[in-house]
Amino acid sequence: HSSPDESEDQDLISGILRIVDKVWVLSVALFLDSSSVVEWTQSSEDNPHRPIDHQLSYETEWDMINAVSFRRKAHAHGDGGSNHTNDRNKWAFSFNVCDLRSITVKCEGWSYITFRLKDGTALPAIHFHQGGSTAFLDSLRKSVQINESPDDESVLIVSTYCKTFSQSFENLLDDTNYGLVQKFKKDPYTTTLGGFSKVTNYLFDAFRAPELECHQRPAEEVADLLGELIPGLEINQQEEPGFEVITRLDLGPRPEVQRRGPVTMEEWAKYQDSEGRITNVPHLKDLIFKGGLCHAVRREAWKFLLSYFPWNSTHEERKLLQKRKTDEYFRMKLQWKSVSEEQERRNSRLRDYRSLIEKDVNRTDRNNKFYEGLDNPGLILLHDILMTYCMYDFDLGYVQGMSDLLSPILFVMENEVDAFWCFVSFMDEMHENFEEQMQGMKTQLIQLSTLLRLLDLAFWNYLEAQDSGYLYFCFRWLLIRFKRELQFQDVLRLWEVMWTRLPCQNFHLLVCCAILDSEKQKIMDRKYGFNEILKHINELSMKLDIEEILSKSEWALETSEYGILESPQTSPRSTNRQDHVVSNGHSHLKETTHNGCKVAFIS
Repeated sequence: HSSPDESEDQDLISGILRIVDKVWVLSVALFLDSSSVVEWTQSSEDNPHRPIDHQLSYETEWDMINAVSFRRKAHAHGDGGSNHTNDRNKWAFSFNVCDLRSITVKCEGWSYITFRLKDGTALPAIHFHQGGSTAFLDSLRKSVQINESPDDESVLIVSTYCKTFSQSFENLLDDTNYGLVQKFKKDPYTTTLGGFSKVTNYLFDAFRAPELECHQRPAEEVADLLGELIPGLEINQQEEPGFEVITRLDLGPRPEVQRRGPVTMEEWAKYQDSEGRITNVPHLKDLIFKGGLCHAVRREAWKFLLSYFPWNSTHEERKLLQKRKTDEYFRMKLQWKSVSEEQERRNSRLRDYRSLIEKDVNRTDRNNKFYEGLDNPGLILLHDILMTYCMYDFDLGYVQGMSDLLSPILFVMENEVDAFWCFVSFMDEMHENFEEQMQGMKTQLIQLSTLLRLLDLAFWNYLEAQDSGYLYFCFRWLLIRFKRELQFQDVLRLWEVMWTRLPCQNFHLLVCCAILDSEKQKIMDRKYGFNEILKHINELSMKLDIEEILSKSEWALETSEYGILESPQTSPRSTNRQDHVVSNGHSHLKETTHNGCKVAFIS
């Protein structure tokens, strides 16, 4: 609106608000149309005549005023339009999102928003006469963090997202640095300084920048609010703005967690009806979570756990599904099998995928009898499935480490087609770990650090003092789900437990905390520094007790008053619960009532 008053003859200036991303710089810009200043009228039943020159934007969802009608104002002089063009231009603006401090959102029959920059500048109000403000803010949230102000619910506080972290991990998996974690065994100090030195500063900058930029509620208000929300919490108010360390005064003694034996063939059969449908799936999953599966059951059960077979499918439906999936698999396999040498010379991506796969296959689980020796059929199947996956998802293709995820699945299935489709399902979950930006790895490390800080503040503070608070020594654990840390049979047990999705989507983060809990005393008593921590964690490979880890991972949910990290998806056990959310800068603490038990989640 050209003037702040509510006069009926005020001018309305049309335009389009856009979020522009160019060369890592995100900006918001208001583009005004090229017409002169116009007056506007609203159509009504009393005025059936359509005004002239009805304005409709080609981007109707984000059009400022696409529901109002425009009529050009009469000008006293023939060139009056050019005078108004100067008036119109003064309303256009563009700013970097990093300079944005807050957004005020109000409603007067329609919504209007006002941007305020960090230097105190308040830009002209933008009126959305037929909606679109919510769509714009939702799009902006994809790139920045937006939180409601504690003082005024109409004000949204903005903090920018730092992309530096995502780029930093590219240094860990390129050809020159592949096998970085393997080199720890031979020379951990040199490897640490040579490899991780490339990413350490990026990690610190990426994590700490949002904390410095956040404009959150005052520390004393947060302390009061959290104290009321979750009794027994102590807030450590630090000088750094927008950042509070949340600790429990006393988690109480750890209860005994009783695990059971693996599900047997006889037990599995009891959960199938006459046509082959799986019955009472929640209870069956609970049994698998508590004890895993005996090996004879895995070949069939994993197909359900990995969503290859629907739980409610019959024997006949599964036969038809397998036949259809077999045809689909071999059509994709034929695509790369039929590529001639001449074609491959002109397809650098396919050539690179093949080269990486051949290297990785030749060093994947060669101590396992299923893959040992020369010209082993298991190695041939491993190679062919990975090449076919490149045809299935050519954009992702093959990334080093994916062979570790396929190997146990192929070992259990002993069938090329079944192993491929189960691997596809597993990769749907793990996909973000292997994408170029590695957003999944970034998110998991942030969540893990936040969770450990909540569960064991003393240990987290020690790691932070050793420049290890962001837990990037857990990178390999998260990337390939502990595949290089556990004995092969223990990997099978851990994965099937995690695939139940109990007690939450991110149970693997609790597994990380359980391992760290077992090692924390040794690390702290011996006063390990940055290099020693990396060396110690790497040397845990093949020395971990899977049952002890699973018991420690589970105790927090089962009987503790507070507990577990949950991803945004709904937990299988999250029924009849009441949630309260509190922001703590860059993550959220959520209190949940679950089966009469209070549980604290972080998301």
